[in-house]
Amino acid sequence: MGNSRSQSGQKFCSRFLPEEQAEIDRLFDALSSEMHSPSTSPRSFSLKALKSHIGEALPPEMVTRLYDGMRRVDLTGKAMRPSDSVSQEQFTVSMSHLLKGNSEEKSLVILKMISATECPVKAREVQKFTEDLVGSVVHVLNYRQELRGWTQKRGPGPPSRVQVLAAQLFSEMDLRGGEKILGPQQLDCECDRATIEDWVFRAPHVATFLSVVIHRGFLLLRSSLDLTTLVPECHVDQERVFESILDVLSVIYINSHLRREQQGRWHLLFSSELHGHSFAQLCGHITHRGPCVLLLEDHDGQVFGGFASCSWEVRPQFQGDDACFLFSIYPRMAVYTSTGYNDHYMYLNHGQQTIPNGLGMGGQHGYFGLWIDVDFGKGHSKAKPKCTTYNSPQLSAQENFGFKKMEVWAVGDSSGSQQAKSSKSILDVDPEAQALLEISGRSRHSEGLRDVPEEE
Repeated sequence: MGNSRSQSGQKFCSRFLPEEQAEIDRLFDALSSEMHSPSTSPRSFSLKALKSHIGEALPPEMVTRLYDGMRRVDLTGKAMRPSDSVSQEQFTVSMSHLLKGNSEEKSLVILKMISATECPVKAREVQKFTEDLVGSVVHVLNYRQELRGWTQKRGPGPPSRVQVLAAQLFSEMDLRGGEKILGPQQLDCECDRATIEDWVFRAPHVATFLSVVIHRGFLLLRSSLDLTTLVPECHVDQERVFESILDVLSVIYINSHLRREQQGRWHLLFSSELHGHSFAQLCGHITHRGPCVLLLEDHDGQVFGGFASCSWEVRPQFQGDDACFLFSIYPRMAVYTSTGYNDHYMYLNHGQQTIPNGLGMGGQHGYFGLWIDVDFGKGHSKAKPKCTTYNSPQLSAQENFGFKKMEVWAVGDSSGSQQAKSSKSILDVDPEAQALLEISGRSRHSEGLRDVPEEE
C-alpha cells in the first residue's frame, strides 16, 4: 500500500481475512483520494470526503458520529488529542472493533462516537446516540431498498417508531449497582465505559445495528451480513394494496425473539381489512397453520399481540407451550415470556355454553392477558398487577377495548406445512365453512378421504 502500518494497526488487521482486508484497503484508498482540504494528509481522509463518498445512504449525523469515532481512536495509548483526519490505521482498527470486536472493543468506539471527552458520558447522550442509530438503520435499509416488503411506518403521534425501539434498547442499560434509568431525572446520570460495555453485551441489537449501518452504508463486506434473519421477507397473497400494522422496526424487534428457522419469512394468514371483521373467518384462516404472530391495533392507537408457537386449533382446552409470548409494539416495545406459573398459553374456542368463546393468550377464563371476543372487534387485556402466564401488564389502552385492525402472520418458510397435504375439498376453498363446522363440533366427512396427517 506504499506505507507501513503501526503495530496497533497490524494487530487488528489480522482479524480480517485477506480478501476482507483488501476490500477495506480499497475503501480507504477511495476515501483518501478524495482530497477536499490541503491540510489533510495524503494517507488520511476528511469528514467531507466521507460524506461525499456515502452520499445520502446514511443520515449526516450518523456519518459525523462514525467519523468522530474513527478519528478519536488513540493508537499510541497516550490519550493524545483527536487527529484532524482519519488515518489508515485508525480506519482499520475502528472497522475491526465495530465489525469483529468484543463488547469491550465496541464500547470503546461507541463512547468516542458519543462524546469527545474522556470522562463518562451523560445518559441523555447515550439516549440520543441510540435514536440516531435506530433511525440510521431504517434510513439505510430504505435507501438500499432492502426493507423486504415492509414499510417505514410513522406512529399516529409522538413517540415515533424509531423513538419507541430506541427507548427499548436504552432501557436495557444498567447504571452502577444495577439501577435502571426509569425517568427523565436520571438522564443526567453518568455512564462510564464499563456501563456502556455491559449495555452492548446486554442489548445485542446495538452491535447488530452498527454492523448494518457500516455494511450497508459504506457498502463494505456486504456478504458477511445476512439480513434474512434480521428482516424477514413479507409475503401477502393479495393483489390489493395492503398496509400492515407493522413497520420494519417492529418486525425486526419481534423477529429477534423467534427461533432462527422462523425468522426468514412472514406470510399473512389473516387481516381484518382484507378478510373481514369475522371471528369465523379468523378461525378458518389461522387454524392448522403452524407458529404465527397475532397483532391488534386498538381504537386508542396502541399496538400489541402475541406469538403462538404451535398451530391454533378450535377446542375447549388450553394449548401451546412455553415458547409462546405476549408483546407490545406501541407506544412501547416489550416482550413478555412464560413465567411457568401455569400452562394457559393459547386458547381458541366457539360454540360452548359453559366456557368462554373466543381467542385468548395467558391468564384464565374471563381474565386473559390478551382476549379477542367471538363478537369480533372487542376484547380485553386484564392484568392486575400482571398476567400470571406471561407477567405482562395491561397491553391495551383500556382494559376492555375495541380494535380497528387485526393481523395474523405465519412465521418461517413452511407456513402451510401443517395443513392437510392431500387434494383440496370445498372446505379448503372456503375457510369460513371449514371453521363453522369445526366450531359447531360437527364432523367433516371429507376428512376420511384424505391421507392421515403425520402429526397434529
